Order: sequence, then C-alpha cells, then structure tokens
Amino acid sequence: MRENERSEKSSSFKCGTFGASSLQQRNFATGAFDGKLQIWDLESMQIPIYSVKGHKEIINDIDGVGGLGIGEGAPEIVTGSRDGSVKVWDPRQKNDPVAAMEPGEGEDKRDCWTVAFGHAYNQHDRCVCAGYDNGDIKLFDLRNMSLRWETNIKNGVCCVEFDRKDISMNKLVATTLESKFHVFDMRTQHPTKGFASLTEKAHKSTVWNVRHLPQNRDIFMTTGGTGTLCLWKYNYPDKRVTQDSDKVDMGVAGTVSLLQNVTMSTQPIASLDWSPDKQGLCVCTAFDQVLRVVIVTKLNRHL
Repeated sequence: MRENERSEKSSSFKCGTFGASSLQQRNFATGAFDGKLQIWDLESMQIPIYSVKGHKEIINDIDGVGGLGIGEGAPEIVTGSRDGSVKVWDPRQKNDPVAAMEPGEGEDKRDCWTVAFGHAYNQHDRCVCAGYDNGDIKLFDLRNMSLRWETNIKNGVCCVEFDRKDISMNKLVATTLESKFHVFDMRTQHPTKGFASLTEKAHKSTVWNVRHLPQNRDIFMTTGGTGTLCLWKYNYPDKRVTQDSDKVDMGVAGTVSLLQNVTMSTQPIASLDWSPDKQGLCVCTAFDQVLRVVIVTKLNRHL
C-alpha cells in the first residue's frame, strides 16, 4: 500500500464517510471531537468545502446516503453525538440541519454512539436508525418526521447497519458491548411487539462493528474487542410473517450461522469496510494502529 497524501488538522476526527459523495467528486465528510461536521475535497485538503459546528460535543458516528450511486433522493449526511442529538444534513444547505432529533427539555440526554441510513428506496422515503449508550435503539422516519419505533437491548449499542440502504427495510443488525449482536427483521412491524429479532453471542468481548457484504445482503462481518473477525450468514425462516391471536401480522426471526472466524490483532478492531467492486476484499483497522487488507474466499458457496 502507498500513502497518497497526508493532511494534519487542529481537531481530531472521530468518524468519516463517502456516503453522500458522488463517484466523480469523492468528497469525504468527517465528524470531529469538537463537534464540527466538515466535508473535504481529497484533491485539495487545505480548507474544507463545507464546515458547520454541528454539535455541542464530540460527533461519535456519521453516515451518508444518496451518493456513490446508493439510495434514491438527495445526498444527505447524518451525525450522532454525545450531546444526545441526531442531526441530518444536506451538503447543499449551509449552517442548519434539515432534521434534528433531540431530547426534549428535562429529558435525559443519552450518548448517541451510532447512526445509519436505510429505507432510501425512492425519492421520498428515508429512515435513520440511532443506537445509544444505554441500549436504546430508535428508528426515525424522515418522510413523516416521526419516531417510528424504539426498543432497548440492555447494553450500549456500538454499531447499527441495515443490510442495504437503498431498498425497503429488510434487516437491521445492532452490535453491543456485552459480546452480543441482534438481528431485526424489518419487513413486518407489529403495533405493540415491534420487529421480530434474534440475539447471538460473539467474540467474547465488545462487538465493535458490523458490515454487510455488498454483493450478498445476507452475509455480514462483525469485529470484536479481542481483535477477531466473525463472518455470518443470515438464514430466513420458512415463513417471514405469522399472525398473533388477534390475527395481526407479526414478523418471524430467522437464524444465523458462523461461516468463519479469525484473530487479526491483540487489540479491538474498530472499523471494517468491504470493497463494492471485488467480492470478499475488505479493509479493517485496529487499536494497534495497523491497517489490514483482508480477502475472504469461497463466498459464492453461500449464495
């Protein structure tokens, strides 16, 4: 690997995404420890092309949609912060977010650790999922500007990701502090029970991250606090929908199979990204400050 360019800035970055950038521009959006959201042109990184003091405290996570050919509608960025707020930004609109989901006055402000876009399958619909330090998961409907669903999984939520951003919601994976992850079937929402889900133990430590394979939405990788990678496959049930005693539709959770696991480091693996072009190629970073390129083979066996 060869380093193309290096640029030092005054405030440390916590997170970044290309998700709202076109393939031609390759603009990189970052969230910083000082609460700033900035967008950088990688061809000229002296000053950001967009900069706003988005949050009062550190931006823990960031996601983008509408760029890279993924997701219908305008490009947007979502940020989640320690100040308890989740904000959605349009890079074409300066200074103010297009949506802000914040605790009400007098409400407890929980640390938002993770955010993810989904349900961006047409020009109008779009959802944001947010995970918090107390185990709360909240699903916000951006079309209706409402809280569509919320639950608590009892442990801090480290990462949430939909299996695809640009389809009608199908599955959501949430990873947690206490060696567990949860898979929610997002196709059928029961009015009182919400979405069907399964819980799986993994890594024997914090499950830091989850990333779905771009070429197969039913295969995903989780990263662990002991430096391990686990590759999983979701298996759908025979019937995804059943009815309760009142004949109201409710979802049915499937199962997961562990396809492979490997120890890559002695330190936690905090991030991972798959290549959209070459199936099985991925890159991950760990707290040992090493960038690793990984190739996963024989994925076609699980189509």
